Amino acid sequence: MNLSIKALIFAFITFLTLNSFSQSTNKELFNRIDTYLESSVTNGFSGVVLVSKKGEIILSKGYGWADRKNKIPNSPSTVFNIGSVTKQFTASAILKLVEQGRIKTSDKIGSYFNQAPIDKRDITIHQLLTHTSGISSRTGGFRYDKASKEQFLKEFFESKLQSKPGTNYKYANANYIMLTAIIESGSGQTYNSFLNEHLFEPAQMKSTGYKGINFSLERLAHGYYYDRDDEQWADWGTTQQHLSYNDKHWYSIGKGDIHSTIEDLYKWHVALNDNVVLSSKTREIQETAYVAENDKMTSYYGYGWAISKSDRGTKIVAHNGSNGLYFADFIRFIDDDVVVIYITNAFLGGESENVAREIGKMIFDTNYNCTAISKNIYELIHEFMMVNPSTNAKKLPDFLNEGLKNEFNDPAILNRLGYSRLKKEDKPNWALELFKLNVKLFPEDGNLWDSLGEAYLKYDKKEEAIKCYTEAVELGSEGSKKTLNELLKK
Repeated sequence: MNLSIKALIFAFITFLTLNSFSQSTNKELFNRIDTYLESSVTNGFSGVVLVSKKGEIILSKGYGWADRKNKIPNSPSTVFNIGSVTKQFTASAILKLVEQGRIKTSDKIGSYFNQAPIDKRDITIHQLLTHTSGISSRTGGFRYDKASKEQFLKEFFESKLQSKPGTNYKYANANYIMLTAIIESGSGQTYNSFLNEHLFEPAQMKSTGYKGINFSLERLAHGYYYDRDDEQWADWGTTQQHLSYNDKHWYSIGKGDIHSTIEDLYKWHVALNDNVVLSSKTREIQETAYVAENDKMTSYYGYGWAISKSDRGTKIVAHNGSNGLYFADFIRFIDDDVVVIYITNAFLGGESENVAREIGKMIFDTNYNCTAISKNIYELIHEFMMVNPSTNAKKLPDFLNEGLKNEFNDPAILNRLGYSRLKKEDKPNWALELFKLNVKLFPEDGNLWDSLGEAYLKYDKKEEAIKCYTEAVELGSEGSKKTLNELLKK
């Protein structure tokens, strides 16, 4: 046997060995991630996850229900609201116009809108893309309220800047709504049609768009939330039911509310890597860390992407988003060639925001395993209240610390539930006990003493109420002074 044949045989055996090892490793990773997510379903988890490693999809699976009433499960082809993950598409549309020579990122918005006032005329497209325009995060209305483009532009131009353009980073959705207006001005097309033609179609994303639907409505995931007043999960419906059917959607467009699937979002990742929609030079520009997002300078904003470093010093390009019900996270570990895409339609709490990051830890640390996502905290408390008399309120913190991954430390939770119960109860019961427990847990919060005072007043316990309002005033609760003075006069 000559040396060349021996070398070929050795190479083939090595390939088979490495391939077998890779398959075994990927199967073990699949099992760990799948176990984590399946165990979370019993606590109300509902969503989809896709994990890719070096171009190979390790996991692409749905969990829980897309539509609980009609028993339609989530799957990789289920369509979700992706929240502010939308911003990368708006930024990419701007960069596509730059590639076409129609606009420049140095352009000032005064060149597109004659009505722009002096203080905003020189805001550049770059500043809008990087949230450094100085515009307030409060500019614009509620995402599903009707507003025309003209109405939004008027509000934008009449608003007060929070800082001089180009000096400070302040994440504000209005920046990306304004970019949408520039896309339509620079292209002569609607936002939806431009994205379809220049981004989604080239990337073969057939289930992605802003408002247009070209597939069965049954594929749309309903959004679910725990109604603390009714003490049960409620169906919000789909995004399409909340967006206006005309063009008066200018509090929503460009900054959020695009719908997509994990399959399509992965196609988008592949299209970016293969320079199908943007050139490699443009992609580098988009994924540049331009401005720090925090004082510790651990994360930076690019163009529609957040740029950071892993614990290993490798580059991460990511963005998440939510409309308060759906939550999406799209994380690309660039140097590692790893992608994690995650969307949920039933927000359980803070842990729901960390799923993709937890999966990332499992990918890079074979010894790291995740415990199940905890139930929604309001649901947990109501479960305790259903089987315990209010006199057992003191046992609630231990119950929560057992049911949650992190120690219970949010005073707003019991305060909200106290008010929900206060509407329903005609005599002292859980409402009063929740307020009492809250001031015991967080005695330095004047607002909580004010709430307890309000509960005592409802039950005609004036002396107890006066003590609570006095404590609230001493702790700096200015709003309690008027009530306290009125009580002392009586």
